[in-house]
Amino acid sequence: MAIASPARRRTILAALRRGTVPDSGLDLFAVGLDRLVPTVDAELTACSGGAASFTAIRGDYGSGKTFISRWLGEQAKARGMAFAEVQISETETPLHRLETVYRRLCERLTTASDPPSAFRPVLDAWLYALEEDVLVDGTVDPADAAALGTAVDGLLEQRLGALGRIAPGYSAGLRGYRQALADGEIEVADGVAAWLAGQPHVAAAAKRAAGVRGDIDHFLALGFLQGLLTVLRDSGHPGLVLVLDEVETLQRVRSDARAKALNALRQLLDELDGGRFPGLYLVITGTPAFFDGRQGVALLPPLAQRLHTDFSTDPRFDNPRAPQVRLLGFDLDRLVEVGGRVRDLFAEGAAEPQRVDRLVDDDYLRVLAQAVAGGLGGKVGVAPRVFLRKLVGDVLDRVDQFPDFDPRRDYTLTLTSSELTDAERQATSPDDVELDL
Repeated sequence: MAIASPARRRTILAALRRGTVPDSGLDLFAVGLDRLVPTVDAELTACSGGAASFTAIRGDYGSGKTFISRWLGEQAKARGMAFAEVQISETETPLHRLETVYRRLCERLTTASDPPSAFRPVLDAWLYALEEDVLVDGTVDPADAAALGTAVDGLLEQRLGALGRIAPGYSAGLRGYRQALADGEIEVADGVAAWLAGQPHVAAAAKRAAGVRGDIDHFLALGFLQGLLTVLRDSGHPGLVLVLDEVETLQRVRSDARAKALNALRQLLDELDGGRFPGLYLVITGTPAFFDGRQGVALLPPLAQRLHTDFSTDPRFDNPRAPQVRLLGFDLDRLVEVGGRVRDLFAEGAAEPQRVDRLVDDDYLRVLAQAVAGGLGGKVGVAPRVFLRKLVGDVLDRVDQFPDFDPRRDYTLTLTSSELTDAERQATSPDDVELDL
């Protein structure tokens, strides 16, 4: 396993203590993804070159949908692409209102150099790239601010020519943002940038200065997404990986909203296939019930036909290039393997690494994994989050801090209802479970 920096190691272990998926460093303890790597590499390469791609990731709770989504984001950022993970929800981000999806995309946008929200840094990098392109031409004196500004405006108009035809509002907003910065009108620039990112309630004065009006709606959102892809590409980011997570929540919304949301997803796929979004790698995640059940994709036959994938064959021969990718979840061996990688990561920063390796060896990891799975009704598939949380927070931390602590002798696994998610609680009936290791 690669050696992680102290800061990266602390960030990963802190997330695992909280029971969450780390935002970075997932390659350090990813297991079971080997079969997907060649296809992911090929698809990201194609998107970086101007193509577009789509995949649907299906799996039950605990199978690793969030993990693989963020792993995809890391692969994208390593190539210079941008990444955004948007959680679909009935109240905050309904899929049938694409303007909210676009807004969350901009709020969650990240690059290798900028954390969320990277939208404003991307805009500034785009303007900087325009200036650099003008200066490379050699016809403008860098010290002549007026001539440089005029030349940049000319190049901006040239670059926005095609965009102005497909997303005139976005194009006008970019012009207004550039002009506000040039005039030193910072508040206006802030307002225009917020409007370009899909934020509502932007001051009327800022919109008036940029020559735009109103807020973006469901239909304008797709044009704004095109505009964002253009800005990303021209600022040095050849594409965008967009993950729409927890799409299965559509099953719980009103029937009219569900129908609109499924149609919006179909529209996105149609536009993607039609070449409207060069550089976009769209990923959706959901449970098998969403893809196969009567309250999900099946309600819209054209969408069901696009996403149909045959999973009746041996999982060993699943096609990673198919519209849907099936995650098989964890078995005990994979749980022990990922536990071993986390232990090794922890040991790199421990006071006594050899003691960590000796007291938390693979045999103990298997005992702990079996105990956690047993406390969750024997369902190994829902155990990874709790297993890693207990491993780091209850076992490894204590081994590192207390010289006389022996997990085999001094630790009893306890699972309480309050620390479990709904899916984990459903796997076990007692409110409090204590298991001797």
